[in-house]
Amino acid sequence: MTTQTDLPTTAEAELLAKVPTGLFIGGEWRQTEKTIDVFDPSTGDVLASIADASAADATAALDAAVAVQDEWAATAPRTRSNILRKAFDLMQERRDEFALLMTLEMGKPLAESNGEVTYGGEFLRWFSEEAVRITGRYGTNPEGTGRMIVSQHPVGPCYLITPWNFPLAMATRKIAPALAAGCTVIIKPASLTPLTTLYFAKLLEEAGVPAGVVNVLTTSSSGAVTEPLLDDPRLRKLSFTGSTPVGQKLIQQSAKNVLRTSMELGGNAPFVVFDDADLDAAVDGALAAKFRNIGQACTAANRFIVHASIADEFARRVTDRVKGFTLGRGTEEGVTIGPLIDDRAVKKASELVEDAVAKGATLLTGGKAVDREGTFYEPTVITDVQQGSKILREEIFGPVLAIVPFTDEADAVRLANDTEYGLVSYVFTQDLARGQRMIDKLQTGMMGLNVGVISNAAAPFGGVKQSGIGREGGLEGIHEYLSTKYTMTPAS
Repeated sequence: MTTQTDLPTTAEAELLAKVPTGLFIGGEWRQTEKTIDVFDPSTGDVLASIADASAADATAALDAAVAVQDEWAATAPRTRSNILRKAFDLMQERRDEFALLMTLEMGKPLAESNGEVTYGGEFLRWFSEEAVRITGRYGTNPEGTGRMIVSQHPVGPCYLITPWNFPLAMATRKIAPALAAGCTVIIKPASLTPLTTLYFAKLLEEAGVPAGVVNVLTTSSSGAVTEPLLDDPRLRKLSFTGSTPVGQKLIQQSAKNVLRTSMELGGNAPFVVFDDADLDAAVDGALAAKFRNIGQACTAANRFIVHASIADEFARRVTDRVKGFTLGRGTEEGVTIGPLIDDRAVKKASELVEDAVAKGATLLTGGKAVDREGTFYEPTVITDVQQGSKILREEIFGPVLAIVPFTDEADAVRLANDTEYGLVSYVFTQDLARGQRMIDKLQTGMMGLNVGVISNAAAPFGGVKQSGIGREGGLEGIHEYLSTKYTMTPAS
């Protein structure tokens, strides 16, 4: 593993000067007395100071969303579609700016940020097309006594809470279907990476989104902003991406007003490699599933469950590849591993690796924080991880690849399902019948069969068990923002 360093450039300063720093409420940018500092995790430097919303600001944002909800719902689907398509086109024109901004505030390598611009932009394009395809049905009831009309209607004002790890894609994945369905929104980005969302809101304004349809709250106190919104009966939908404990609390709070909820929560993804797998493909898939976004993804493979007959060879191959990674500031050419988001993330990765090694795992490479500016942790491979190790129960959210051997298919299924989470699984096998059995037996909402990256705007993203409720993206994504109404009319 090599390391590189870089320094802020004039281009970075010019970009940061374009990013709004206020709250966006009712089409206006508002400053606040209190501010939040946003840091570059690769250096610890302050990138910007932004507005810090209060409960009163949250109420003002809901007032703005409610005031234009009926008008936006009545806006022609083609008009909503055209606005989203315009937003997509603008994002492509400014993709370099969005990519650089994400790298600055989140730390991921610039190549991965460019990939997120592509992925995030596709939600704008996909839902621009879905906006004009919201349909219902009409028919005679079985008794022949009446006609049934089934129609779809926007649920109303929505509150969207996004995480820090994919600051653009999580915003587009929620805002695009909401706007396509005819809903107004309030979005609260994570305080660690709010700049991308603020810049995106500026783009939406330019694309023609009317004042009040999209509102942005940045805050250092999520509870103070969220609680009054969830207590207000005018809010009709909550969409959250984040940890399971926070999601559970939000579900409880949203019960008071029986809100529609979408929850994309934690993961503990198994990556199962059978003895008949194409090992080259499995290693490529493993590196993509583990180290994308520096391991800071809910879809990141957490437990590498590898057949005992090939576990040593698999471990050798991935270790050789990991040793060739380049660690550094994400803006530097050739960097493959950027910083973790903050000191807490570094501490957690260290604790999980130390616990696994203490319980019998073998450290093959990495395994410690990097002694340099920023919050870096070495890309790490450990093998022979023993049952009872915390790394098998807790989401790592870091660049640590942990290998557990298994003996037969039943053992693999047992190990893979031995978690309260059920977001995504990965399976590598050349046996098509076995692959189908894994589709049936693994308890996850998504699965990659002989692939290490599964996310796509046209696919329904979401999990089962404690990994969440609902789906984002795909044909299913827009229905999270629609209510179904049934109407009966006389037969004659």
